[in-house]
Amino acid sequence: MNEFLSYSGVALAAALAGIGSAIGVGMVGQAAAGVLSVDPKKFGKLLLLVALPGTQGIYGFVIAFLLLQKVQAQAEITSTFALQAFLAGLPVAFTGLLSAIHQAKVGVSGVALASKQPADATKGLILAVFVEFYAILGFLVSFLMLP
Repeated sequence: MNEFLSYSGVALAAALAGIGSAIGVGMVGQAAAGVLSVDPKKFGKLLLLVALPGTQGIYGFVIAFLLLQKVQAQAEITSTFALQAFLAGLPVAFTGLLSAIHQAKVGVSGVALASKQPADATKGLILAVFVEFYAILGFLVSFLMLP
């Protein structure tokens, strides 16, 4: 049971943050593809908006990797360690899942902004970066909670 709980923390960190990133990149990618079908020259302006929700998946992967190393280094997994490992994976899992989706919503708006006012494309990117802050907080809390 302790092993299952420990590995659940690892799996949730990677899976939920990864799911959020996949959804987010997909949402912004679809919006960008629509704009690029009309004006392919805007690819450079839209690329960062599409890639930005993908960072949450990286945060989840890093925490899962670090957590997995700690779990595998245990000769015997105690119930206290198992609970710590499980809980350590949760902040990056949930902030990654939700912030990537919400960052994508801002990113889709940024794509619309870049299509109508190309000179203001950077403003859409800056607005999307604000959402990233909360994913970073979740990553840091998970990192600090590593057993």
